[in-house]
Amino acid sequence: MPRPFTTLLSDLRAPLERDPAARGWLDVVLSYPGFHALLAHRIVHPLYRAGVPLLPRWLSQVARFLTGIEIHPGATIGRGVFIDHGMGVVIGETAIVGDGCTIYQGVTLGGTSLSRVKRHPTLGRDVVVGVNAAVLGAIAIGDGAKIGGGSVVVKDVPAGATVVGVPARIVARDGKPVRLVPDRPREDLPDPNADALAHLTRALAQLRARVEQLERDDEAGDEAWSWVI
Repeated sequence: MPRPFTTLLSDLRAPLERDPAARGWLDVVLSYPGFHALLAHRIVHPLYRAGVPLLPRWLSQVARFLTGIEIHPGATIGRGVFIDHGMGVVIGETAIVGDGCTIYQGVTLGGTSLSRVKRHPTLGRDVVVGVNAAVLGAIAIGDGAKIGGGSVVVKDVPAGATVVGVPARIVARDGKPVRLVPDRPREDLPDPNADALAHLTRALAQLRARVEQLERDDEAGDEAWSWVI
């Protein structure tokens, strides 16, 4: 079977396997902008690699206008990639997306350099990138890694790790939680308010005990006078 056809089948199968809302292959073909954007990229990427001027970039902008997903024609996209919903997704020129990756809406695979070098991230196989996450720079995201929604990733992520936050930190490896280590050692500083409150509490307890003792002494004195009378 020709490779372009197997790639097309993989792209078509991905939403059916990973989106419970998909109602069949015809539903995907007609109404999934992520599939449309990938299909357009499968056409323009070979033109870009062949050195065809202007046309690949122009066609990619047409696809962006129609789908809301911007994939530079120079990006390398593996088979079976699923772009869910997809509005606002941006994939830069030197980005590499491995087979089986899942990318949600608002994701940016962006660059951090103005030089004409590898400046966009490389995603391994089966990576999941959550809503509105940004993966920036020529970094590597290992196979099976998960990037939490809204995270900003600027360093390599090992395979099987889950990262969240700004900047992103590893919170799990292979599904097991990882204890977070603070950036700086924490010191226990004196709290004057807490010290004053503790002092007042002790003084109040002493005063209450003194009042109770005086009440007992007063009651004993009344009983003694009653016997005298």
